[in-house]
Formats: sequence, structure tokens, C-alpha cells
Amino acid sequence: MALSTAFTELFGVQHPIALAPMGGSAGGALAAAVSRGGGLGLLGAGNGDRGWLARELPIVAETGKPWGVGFLAWATDVGAVEHALEHSPRAVMLSFGDPSPFADRIREAGASLIIQVTDLDEARRAVDVGADVIVAQGTESGGHGARRGRSTLPFVPAVVDLAAPVPVLAAGGIADGRGVAAALALGAAGALIGTRFQATTEALADPATIKAIIEGGGEDTERSSVLDIARGSQWPSKYTARTLGHPYLDRWRGREAELAADAQAKQDYHDAAARGDVPSLPLWASEGIDLINDLPTAADLVATLAAQAEGALGRAGRR
Repeated sequence: MALSTAFTELFGVQHPIALAPMGGSAGGALAAAVSRGGGLGLLGAGNGDRGWLARELPIVAETGKPWGVGFLAWATDVGAVEHALEHSPRAVMLSFGDPSPFADRIREAGASLIIQVTDLDEARRAVDVGADVIVAQGTESGGHGARRGRSTLPFVPAVVDLAAPVPVLAAGGIADGRGVAAALALGAAGALIGTRFQATTEALADPATIKAIIEGGGEDTERSSVLDIARGSQWPSKYTARTLGHPYLDRWRGREAELAADAQAKQDYHDAAARGDVPSLPLWASEGIDLINDLPTAADLVATLAAQAEGALGRAGRR
């Protein structure tokens, strides 16, 4: 059976699967491969670095398939979004911050506005701003998310009910087709998937990161602000990040205020990273990494996820 939803119809894609626009991993090649595979590839533009965009945007724009680009609303600027819009993406996704300064410009360019939310207040704001699609992100997700958020299972249907008739994508801990099927059963129109796509041949992730994801388990991850503080990141305090283990997590867990006030400790982090004694970047990873044990192409992965989801829904329908 075909998994046709409001999301697939809106973008004219084959499968209700979107690539999370992961900064540092979701480059042009990965986004293009997801789009060629029948999903919606979203380029991870992060803070809108112009050099990075100039390199990666043309790669995905040449696919001839629907694609989009994602920005951190708190860290980017209207100019970066306008630069991306010059390449005619079908969608622009905004996460972690106020989407309103960008919304009109995105609509004027004819792109769909996707807004990721981590709580119901953000979901209400996304509806008010006029989001075409809302992503409901649960706390199982890798990378940044709500400090005081909710798990994917109860959060997604709450957002679906609040936002109707706006299509909702589920995000957080989804790493195989059973997760996609579960998202659809919760009332979502599809799934936004991140960590699973980090372990693909086209991802820009460091090989050591990919190896750690494949070999790790969900219990090896934790959500914390320690690594943001140590590396001097300016992420808003309401968002923490789920990562794999790190020496600084063990050293400073529960002592975040002390770390923030210790300039020498933060310099020690940068010095250790420069020497290679600790990873230079946190190893973002979701709780779903138990389900990740191979390194496929992204297009093959999209097909596998879709087939697994169809099978799971078919089995559920026969019970």
C-alpha cells in the first residue's frame, strides 16, 4: 500500500519521510539523496554561514526533486534565508526560536514554511505564524531539544490535535520504519528523521561519529547543557542537547553553573579538543541508536524505512 498523507501530497514526494536539517551532517549530498529516494531532503544550514551555503545549496538544488533547507531561528538572519530562497527550495524549516521575522519572506518566495516545536506554547505560535507543516520534536531526539520537553509518544498527538488541519511530522527517536508507522498511527503526516541519516554514506558526519552511533546504545546518550557551556556555545538556555558520552559530561554533570563561571575550565576544553584528547564537537545522537547498525546510502534507507512502515501498518491492520 502507498503511504499517502497530507505531507506527501503537499510536497509531491513518494514517502512521508523528511531528513532532519542537522547542522554539520545534512549537507547537499545527503539532502539530495533523500529527495532522490522519494523523501524530502532538508539541508542543515544552521546559522546560515554563507560559505557553507554557497558550497552545499547548488548540490541539492540540482536534483530536480522537492527539497528544502533548515535554519536555527535564534542564530540565523533574514539575509541567509533570502540567500537560500534564491535557489528555489520547496520548503524552509525554522527551529529553536521565533520564526516570525522570517515567515513573510518565505511565503513571498512561494516556499512552504515548516516550523519545529518542542512544547505546546511553541506549537500555538507556529499555528499563529501560519506554518504549513509543524514538526513535533520529542525529547528522545539527538542534538538540541527542550530542556523541559515531553517524549514523542504523548507529545505528537497533542500537537496534532492542537494544530489541525496543519500537517504534523513526528520527530525524536525514530530510527526505523516501525517508528514511521508509529508516527502515522499517532496522527502525524510523516516523520522527520535525524540520527538514522547520520549513519549513511552521504552524511558529512565524521567517520568516528558514525562509528560511535553504530556501536552505541540509547542508554549511552544523555541530555545536558554541559558541552554547550564548555565550548562557549550561545544556545538559548531552554534547549539542552542529547549526546553520547564525553569526558566533560562526567566531570561537570550537575555543576553547570560552576563550569559557566570557570574560564580556565572552558579554555581547558578547547585545548584538549585541539590536541585531540576529547572530541572537538559533541556526538549528537538520539535514543534510537540501538536500531542503527549499518551504513546504507540515504536513498536506499528511505526505501527501507518506507517498506518497513508499510509492513508494520499492514500487520497492525490484520490483527
